[in-house]
Formats: sequence, C-alpha cells, structure tokens
Amino acid sequence: MGILEIKNVSKNFGGLKALSDVNLSVEENSVHAIIGPNGAGKSTLLNCLVGKLIPDTGSVTFMGQSLLGRKPHEINQMGVSRVFQTPEIFSDLTVFENIMIPCFAHRDGAFQMNALAAVTKQKDIQETAEAILEDVNMLDKRHMHAAAMSRGDKRRLEMAMCLVQEPKLLLLDEPTAGMARADTNNTIDLLKEIKEKRDITMAIIEHDMHVVFSLAERITVLAQGTPLVEETPENIKGHPKVREAYLGEAQV
Repeated sequence: MGILEIKNVSKNFGGLKALSDVNLSVEENSVHAIIGPNGAGKSTLLNCLVGKLIPDTGSVTFMGQSLLGRKPHEINQMGVSRVFQTPEIFSDLTVFENIMIPCFAHRDGAFQMNALAAVTKQKDIQETAEAILEDVNMLDKRHMHAAAMSRGDKRRLEMAMCLVQEPKLLLLDEPTAGMARADTNNTIDLLKEIKEKRDITMAIIEHDMHVVFSLAERITVLAQGTPLVEETPENIKGHPKVREAYLGEAQV
C-alpha cells in the first residue's frame, strides 16, 4: 500500500466527466508524475487531494487516513503540502519575513501569537528559518524583497515555506511553469536535493517532459479523466497509448 491511495475516484461537472474511475498509488519516498494533455483531469485530481473538490465516488487516503471531507488546512496539518502553478508568496515582504510567517504558524497552529510568546520563541524560530533558507540555498538572499526575485527564486522560496511544515507528501502543480530553462534546471536540482535530505514523497503534475523524466520514478498518464498507463519513465517513452493521447492517433 502506498502513502497515497486513490481508488475508483470519479468527478463530474454537470454533464462533463472530469475523472472516471481513477486508481493510483503513490509509494512512500518516491517521485510520481501525473501527465496528460490539457483537459485530461490532472488539476481536478489534484484539487480532490487537497480538499478543494470532493469526488462523486471513490476514496482518497493518506497514510491510511481518509482525506475526503476535510478542509484544505486540515489536510495540510496532516502532512500534505501543495506548490501552486503561480508561486504563493508575500511579494511585499523580504525572503526572511516570508519564511518567518509559516515558522510561527507551524509552531503555534495559527498565525496569532501574543507578544510575550513571540519574544520567547523568536530566537528558536529565527534559527529554524535560517536553517530552511540554507537548505534551499537562499540564506544570502534573506533581505531581498520577494517581488524583486526571478520566478525560479520565487518558486524556491515557496518550497522553503512548504518545508517549514515538515510535510510527508509534497504536491507540485506545474512547478516549472513560465520558467526559463536555467531556472527549470535549478528547480529540478532543488527537488532532487529536497528528496535526498528529507523524508518527502512527491507527486508532480507537469507538462515539461524534461522535468518529468529528470525526476519521476513512476508516471501515470491521464486522458479524458481516465488513467491510460502507469509505468517507469523508460517504459513510458514511445508507449503507443501515450503517443495516441498526445498526438491524437495511434502510432505503430
């Protein structure tokens, strides 16, 4: 049994079938990519995992616990973090201020904290923030305003903010979207470093096959809401069902 188990999940929007009887298992400490053409159901599936949508049928469990019916912040507290297509950071704050916010929230379960508690824990939290920034090679940019950073660095900062929460499962929605190739390669290297240093499982939705084949150990291909193939990267390349999904006709 995987750390994330998706069984017989279906989701309709009116007459549109977005997901149809999806079964998927993500093994612990692996990188599992979910790919497919536009409209294949990838984002719908991800939204079912984080509590933004509830499937019409089926089950979703994480470490043996159901995720269905839970609010996004409850799923986050269970150890599931999400990286969005557009980096979710506070652009008007510095890098260090950005990382301090989840540090306070992670320690106290809420953003509110009285003044005495804040002073008492400030040093410990500051050390945690610095350690996280060092892990993602951003300590030298701690005083930079987030708005002035490249998209790649904004993504790096967002991942650092996720790491504060010590997730067991990191869901990445198009983590290299809109990036130049250099930033894309840096993001690939960062994700490899994170996986090596921390006990984190990753599930990635991604269109860039360079990213997919650089990171994934297993790949699930969706088409029209239905899984076509789940295979290793080596066996996915040239698979007739995959070529049919992307090119529109079977290739011999």
